[in-house]
Amino acid sequence: MLVDTHAHLYAKQFDEDRQLMLDRAVSVGIEKIFLPNIDTQSIAGMYELVELRPDLCYPMMGLHPCSVKENYEQELDTIEAHLRSGNQDGERRFCAVGECGLDYHWDLTFKSQQIKALRRQIEWAKDLDLPIVLHCRESMDDVIREIQKAQDGSLKGIFHCFSGTQKHVEQVIELGFLMGLGGVLTFKKSGVDELVKNVALKHLVLETDAPYLAPTPYRGKRNETAYMVKVAERLAEVKGITVAEVAEATTKNALDLFRIDVV
Repeated sequence: MLVDTHAHLYAKQFDEDRQLMLDRAVSVGIEKIFLPNIDTQSIAGMYELVELRPDLCYPMMGLHPCSVKENYEQELDTIEAHLRSGNQDGERRFCAVGECGLDYHWDLTFKSQQIKALRRQIEWAKDLDLPIVLHCRESMDDVIREIQKAQDGSLKGIFHCFSGTQKHVEQVIELGFLMGLGGVLTFKKSGVDELVKNVALKHLVLETDAPYLAPTPYRGKRNETAYMVKVAERLAEVKGITVAEVAEATTKNALDLFRIDVV
């Protein structure tokens, strides 16, 4: 059993073969897929996918940093309304707050607004006792700093698409967060393999970020959840253990974090 902790399977890139793509994932042992939201425009498609396969797909609710623009406060208001209406009276429609964080790669125009948006979403996670899934492209130091400031022992979650330095590894572990490993782990010169070689499995989960960041040998093509097997195989190779051991540990980490019971 494998779990994809991060996949945008509602994206338009899957409009022509979404059901077949899900069938391929199940056929290779993927039993749970967690869907991070992007902004108000992605909510409807995410809902449709969850309704199509409620046994397989689990939604999150958040605002991606690349969607933080002039109207970010209105976006956050709408997203918060969905989040709170879905997680009340004992119901937990959403398994996490996310995807949120900071992205300094494309555009720094709204850097201060990104930070404000992240802080607000951190408060949602604490208030609703939900994990938070963090995007930190070229912004690891700042994201870690925001989590450190807010951490009161209740915050938990995933640093999605983890990369960085040994210091970042130590900081994430100290915060009690998990590191999400995807296709980048399979890239020859990424350095992520050496970074996590000696990290205990209890700190790691697997992901795809589909349709992005396809692993070797599919690099450059559309990514899909079935390809996560290549990530599991590479992690097993790096750590000198079996794929079954990788699957067992990373699946347990994900299901414990998202509080999903498997019958």
